[in-house]
Amino acid sequence: MLKNALLSAVALFALVGHVQAEELKEFRVGIIGGENEADRLRNYQCLGDHLKTALNVEKVSFFPAADYDGVIQGLLGGTLDYAELGASGYAKIFLAKADAVEPILTTEQSDGSTGYYSIMVARKDKGYTSVADLKGKKLGFADPDSTSGYLIPSVTLPETIGMPVKEFFAETGFGGGHENLVLEVLKGTFDAGTTFGSGIGEFKDGYTSGNLHKMVEKGVLDMNDLVELWRSPLIPNGPIVVRTSMNDDMKAKFKQFMLDLPKTDAACFAGVMGGDFKGFVEVNSDFYKPIIDARKSTIGG
Repeated sequence: MLKNALLSAVALFALVGHVQAEELKEFRVGIIGGENEADRLRNYQCLGDHLKTALNVEKVSFFPAADYDGVIQGLLGGTLDYAELGASGYAKIFLAKADAVEPILTTEQSDGSTGYYSIMVARKDKGYTSVADLKGKKLGFADPDSTSGYLIPSVTLPETIGMPVKEFFAETGFGGGHENLVLEVLKGTFDAGTTFGSGIGEFKDGYTSGNLHKMVEKGVLDMNDLVELWRSPLIPNGPIVVRTSMNDDMKAKFKQFMLDLPKTDAACFAGVMGGDFKGFVEVNSDFYKPIIDARKSTIGG
């Protein structure tokens, strides 16, 4: 009987080792919506060879979703290993299945802060100078699962305008991601829209990071065409999350790779994260508790 037990134990350890080896063959990266797919894939492509070497995997696969929820569902279903999320997107996962993913890192802005802003913009030629000018107008949000593009404006704008958002604006809608939202504002589909930026640096550059900055860098936006009408309180930078069920060795290797990336390949780091950041700092779910609570009370899971 002892012999049989030992053989069973050996078989079990062999199976565990096999499962872990299988897990390490492919590393699956989720890329949330917000800008067009070709640009997102191009920005992330530099991670492919780096991660294959750092994690000792055979393949790195990229999955760009049409919207935020595509990546959220992939993480909830365990079909993605890593993604960068907004804080509200992480809150949605946490409220649905708290142990699905682990937030491990977030970005540090060039001034040392770990936050950014929801920024409301409008076409400059409309002549708007403040949010008060938008009463009875049409406001665009970026995505239902966006922190800066929906959750935070929904929670904090009422204090500025003195009433619920839907009472102040004649109509609200979604732009289909941050980049498209700004383009829709420029087209006149919305009178104003909420997107995001670091709020650090020059307005003409779209600040140092965020959607406006990325659009300026790509040459699809001239900030002279826009005016900033409102800015939110500071929002926690979104987390880099990993699948909780991933083996610990792979988690540790991935985390160290990301911490080293600003030094090993600064251009790749800037491209993936979308701007000028100092690097990463470690976080856990406690860092996002205010956003989790805000989402639970206003949107729900």
